[in-house]
Amino acid sequence: MTKIKDYWSIALIVTLAPLLLWAAIQILPTFDDWTGTTTPSFEPLFRKENFFFYGFHWRPFDCIAGYISGLNPQQLYPTFNHCLVVLGHILCALGIFSLVGALGFSKTIKNVASLLFFVVPATMPTVLSIDGFNQEYALFFDIVAFLVYLKKKYIAWILLIFLATLFKENGLMWAFISPILAFGFDRIDRKTLLRDLSIGIGIAICYTIAIYIQPKDMHIYQEYVPSVGKVIKSFVKFLFTSFITIDYIYLLHIPSRNLLLALLSWLPTLPLLYMLLRQKGMWKEKRTWCILISLLISAAPHIFTVYSMMHTYGGLVFVALLLCNAQSIEERGKRREEREMLCDSKFFTIHFSLLLFIIAALAIDLHLWHASVESGRLGKEMAVQAVEKTGKPVKDVYLIIIDEEYPKLSSFCVTPYEAFGWGIATRHETNYKWPEEFNDTLLERTKTAREQALKLGKEKIKEHECVWIVDHKDIKVIRK
Repeated sequence: MTKIKDYWSIALIVTLAPLLLWAAIQILPTFDDWTGTTTPSFEPLFRKENFFFYGFHWRPFDCIAGYISGLNPQQLYPTFNHCLVVLGHILCALGIFSLVGALGFSKTIKNVASLLFFVVPATMPTVLSIDGFNQEYALFFDIVAFLVYLKKKYIAWILLIFLATLFKENGLMWAFISPILAFGFDRIDRKTLLRDLSIGIGIAICYTIAIYIQPKDMHIYQEYVPSVGKVIKSFVKFLFTSFITIDYIYLLHIPSRNLLLALLSWLPTLPLLYMLLRQKGMWKEKRTWCILISLLISAAPHIFTVYSMMHTYGGLVFVALLLCNAQSIEERGKRREEREMLCDSKFFTIHFSLLLFIIAALAIDLHLWHASVESGRLGKEMAVQAVEKTGKPVKDVYLIIIDEEYPKLSSFCVTPYEAFGWGIATRHETNYKWPEEFNDTLLERTKTAREQALKLGKEKIKEHECVWIVDHKDIKVIRK
C-alpha cells in the first residue's frame, strides 16, 4: 500500500497507457507523415542515407523505423510508429519522476510533476503525431544522461548525449543544460560548472566535426534560415505554448474559432499557474533562474530555425521543474499540520488547482485527439476517392491543387490537400505499388481557380498519364 501511495502517478500512467495507445492508433498519417524518414522505406537498411548526415538531418533511428514499417507497410504503418510514440511518452514521464526525485523534491511533488507532464495539452502535438518519437527519445536519453552526470559518470553522460542527439538534434543542448541545472540545485560548484560547460562545448564541436566529415548531400531550406522577425515570432510561440494551457483549436484555428470555449478551457488552468507565480521567494532563488536558462537553451535550436507547436515538448520538463520549485517553497513555508489546510484562500489550494488543471487538460486533449483523427480520416477518404476514380494503375500523376483559405493547425486541423499528402496517401491505399511519381502545382483560390485548374489539366495530360485536380475534399481525375 505504501508503494502505491509513493508511486501513485506511475500507477495511473501505466493504467492510462492502453487507452492512450488505443486512441493514438486511430490517428492516420497526414501532411509530412507521408514525406518524412519515418514513412515506410523500401531501400536497403545499410546505406549512407540511413546512417549518416544526409539532406538536412542526422537521424538514423527515424530511418530504422521507416525500414521496419516498410517490411509490411499495410500492417505496420502507422501502428508501429504510434507504439513507439506512446512508449516514448511514458518513458519521459517516468524519467521526469526520477529527475525530480534526484533533485531532492518530495514524493508528492514527484508524482504531481510526472502526471502533469503526461496529460498537459502542450505534449499533444508530439504524442498525437506519427513521427514525434524522435523528440521523446531525445528527451528521455537526455534525462538519463543528466542522472548519470549527477553520479559523475562523465563517459556515460557524453555517450548518452550523443545517443539523444542522434534521435533529434536538440538533444545536444543537454551538454550545456546538465551542468547548469546541476549548479542551480547545488550539485556542483562554480569551478565544476565552468569545467563541465567547456566539456559541453567540446561535445558540440565533436558533433559538428562529425557532420562536416561525413559524405553528405546537404540542402538548407529557406524556412530554416533565421531572421529577426522569425526569431521574435518563434520566441512568442515558445512562451505561449510552454506556459499557456488552452484549447488551441478554439483559439487559433480560424474555421473552428470559438473564443468563449477557448476561455472556458483556459480558466480552470489558471489556479495552478497562479500557484506558480505567487511564490515571490522563488524568483530570488538560483535554481529558478538556472531552470529558466535551461528552458531557453532547450528551445534555442527551434527558435532560431523553425518553431512549431510540437517543438514545445523538450522544454516541458523545465516547466514541470518550475512548478516543482513552487510547490517545494510552499511545502517549506508550511508546518506539516498546515499542509493539509487551505493556503491563502479556499480557492487556491494545491490539490484543488491540480484537479481543475487535470480535468481541463483531459478535455482539451480529447478535443485535439478528435481533430487529429478527423484529419487522418479525411486524407484516407481522399486517397480512396482518387484510387477509385483513377480506376487502374498509373506510373505518374500531376496534381493541380487549389489552395485553401485557411492554414492548418499543427497535426490537429490539416488542410485537405495536406491531409491527402499531395497525393502520396494513395500509395498506401495501393500497397505502395502506384503511383511511382508525383508532380504538383498550387493555384491561388479565386473565383476562376476551377476553370484555371481544368485548363491547366488539359495541358498537363499531354505530358503525364493522369491529372488530379484537388479542390477541397473533391478530386477530379483527367486521364488520357
